[in-house]
Amino acid sequence: MLRKHLISSQTSGEPGFHWRGSEVTRLEGFTDAVFAFAVTLLVVSLEVPKTFPELFAAMHGFLAFGVCFALLTNVWYEHYRFFRRYALETPWVVFLNCALLFFVLFYVYPLKFLFTAAFDNSDIEPSGARALFTIWSLGYAAVFSVFTLLYLHAWRIRAQLQLTPLEAMRTRVSLSDQLSMVVIALLSTLLARTLPDRYLGIAGYIYALVPIYFTIAHSIYGRRERQLQLHPSSVIPGDGKS
Repeated sequence: MLRKHLISSQTSGEPGFHWRGSEVTRLEGFTDAVFAFAVTLLVVSLEVPKTFPELFAAMHGFLAFGVCFALLTNVWYEHYRFFRRYALETPWVVFLNCALLFFVLFYVYPLKFLFTAAFDNSDIEPSGARALFTIWSLGYAAVFSVFTLLYLHAWRIRAQLQLTPLEAMRTRVSLSDQLSMVVIALLSTLLARTLPDRYLGIAGYIYALVPIYFTIAHSIYGRRERQLQLHPSSVIPGDGKS
């Protein structure tokens, strides 16, 4: 299993952050099975092509499948990193984990449809495009809202987890990352519902803010982290410690 391989090869966790999770739990095993099923639903065709035209048609969907697979893999890795960092299995975390799996499965078909239509240059009526952008963005917001709540929970019990100042800072950074994804998705939803038909594409282009956010925010956080590493006893703003 990929998760077991990653754990065995990351005995010390990420640099500067002690990974408290060392074993694959039943919850994580169940999660992996659901993600595997979600990836299966992304496959262009479950039948092996028997003719060249069928093979060509299957390969035509390769780019869309690749993008969808990459997005699902990113969600899976976020889940993997959270549970390795904090090893939490409280009832609240279990509930949020199940909610995440529900939204991932809901997310699969809109995800596949959106990118298949994009790469095929499909002609979609404005009303249909509005609905598609809305479904996609609400699913995106739902997935990252769960991660926001997970990191918020970890932040609130940081004393119980005995997070170091650097670990607490990275937890806040991850919380900000997830919340920013939710804000961008909700902004896309708002644009999809309110923009005139001719400008409707902006609701999709707004996701270009994602790499822009990560470039700027993590440049700032990177400087703060280097300062914290030079002065380990520093208190993180908002930590509430004296």
